[in-house]
Amino acid sequence: MSQERVRIRLVGILVALASVAFTGRLFYLQIVEGAYFHDLADSQYKASSAYDLYQRGSIYFSPQGGGILTAAGLDRGYTLAINPSVIADAPAAFDMISQYLPDINQEKFMEYASKSTDPYEEIVHRIGEETKIKIEALKIPGVILVTEKWRDYPAGSLAANVLGFVGYKGNVLTGQYGIERESETTLSRRMGNVYQNFFTNLLSSIKNEVFGTDTRAGDVILTIEPRVQALIESKADELMLTWHARDVGIIVIDPKTGAIGAMATRPTFDPNNYNIESDPQVFSNPFVEEVFEMGSIMKPITISSAIDAGLITPETTYLDKGYIELNEKRIENYDGKGRGNITMQDVLNQSLNTGSVYASQKLGKDRQREYMYRFGFQDKTSVDLPGEINNLVSNLESDKEVEFATASFGQGIAVTPITMVRALSALGNGGFLYKPHVIKQVNYDLGYVDETKITEQGRAITGETSDVITRMLVKVVDGYLANGKLKMEHYSIAAKTGTAQIANPDGGGYYTDRFMHSFFGYFPAHNPKFLVFLFMNEPQGVQYASETLTTPFRDITKFLISYYEIPPDR
Repeated sequence: MSQERVRIRLVGILVALASVAFTGRLFYLQIVEGAYFHDLADSQYKASSAYDLYQRGSIYFSPQGGGILTAAGLDRGYTLAINPSVIADAPAAFDMISQYLPDINQEKFMEYASKSTDPYEEIVHRIGEETKIKIEALKIPGVILVTEKWRDYPAGSLAANVLGFVGYKGNVLTGQYGIERESETTLSRRMGNVYQNFFTNLLSSIKNEVFGTDTRAGDVILTIEPRVQALIESKADELMLTWHARDVGIIVIDPKTGAIGAMATRPTFDPNNYNIESDPQVFSNPFVEEVFEMGSIMKPITISSAIDAGLITPETTYLDKGYIELNEKRIENYDGKGRGNITMQDVLNQSLNTGSVYASQKLGKDRQREYMYRFGFQDKTSVDLPGEINNLVSNLESDKEVEFATASFGQGIAVTPITMVRALSALGNGGFLYKPHVIKQVNYDLGYVDETKITEQGRAITGETSDVITRMLVKVVDGYLANGKLKMEHYSIAAKTGTAQIANPDGGGYYTDRFMHSFFGYFPAHNPKFLVFLFMNEPQGVQYASETLTTPFRDITKFLISYYEIPPDR
């Protein structure tokens, strides 16, 4: 092929690429961002950069019946601004405006109006359409009404710790906490780049212009179901009110996919008014940003590990004396009493620490550590929420037998609630760890959809062991938990409570009057649609989780069975 023909072909390829880039960019500017430029024209009086008119992608909930519901979007109104160099009679102008804006600050207005060399000062934000029309009708020289947009959360505080909020970082509005932060790249809209000289940059940045940051812009659809979210938030409020706890968390998850249907924490905040909060800790999400010693909900994990290793069965017996001494430390049952020769099923029925230690000793340190890591306690879950911290499980690297003994019933190691939820899900889903997620899909502005894939992160136990431990936990519910009051005639439920002492960071050891309560259950037990997990930190005037969390779990379970029309399994 001649050099001339090669050059012609090369030029043809470049022209084709330029044509594709130009067409794509034209589509983006006219169709995808058409509304943006309409707003720019509408705010033509603004003295500061009109290019900064706020734009951001939306976040949506996923209602059970289908469709989407806005969780975070944009609201539109007007800014009242003035041109001091034009205003002839500032007091008169203020009097006329204040009849429609009674909360306008007179001192601020007069101060800004006195800046005679300044052509633009903003006075009041977020003015509605009706008020804007009335002020415009006054026809006051030097008074300007400018279109503005702002982040709006229509459901107020619903799922606030999942959503986060948008706030200033320096001089830039950006996502803070939650999905707003996690999906900042997708949600943010940086419009300044559309004014670059397209042809100047064409040959050097065709890839960036067509497939760069603009193609990552989109809307985020969550797995959060709003009615379920509202229910568990009401239960969290009840727990806080009743027990005056330090904090409360409730999550509803599909144990076979990792999709989080609802996640509530208390205390919380209203993202529309986040600036009124004095303690930034209220913005964090303890499911991913805190670790706790979880207590007896760890026992099914320890026992299932020993079953999986072929070392025990539900019928295996041991002599329970009510206590055991290891490395000069004494470990007791919750009541200090012995039960004599009892089975592993009895250990779960009565939540006996000594029985969990027995299973731990049968495993041995190395094998117990291996199973704990198989259940994911060494790793983060990589949930699509920001700020996930490491679990504190260094005691599993100790040579002391007592460290493994206490870990077997959830003391001495501290894990994030989301890590615990992933591990507990493996008990009922056949033994698998699935990556938890709150993002269902991302709908990109250029028309394509990215659905979150179910991600398997390992296997803790076999399917056979999962069946065995599930049957054991169903027996706990049917005959022992709250004296059998949780049992449902037509539905099998697998569940367990946990009560952990809280470590004293000052004096060492544990407080005698402070407890961490936890509860998990999944149903229908042998083909679970949902796992519900609750925790409550430092409830007042009560010791055991069975006294505090059984009733809200029951209420949530009944609602989910009815709302999702789950068929009976027995």
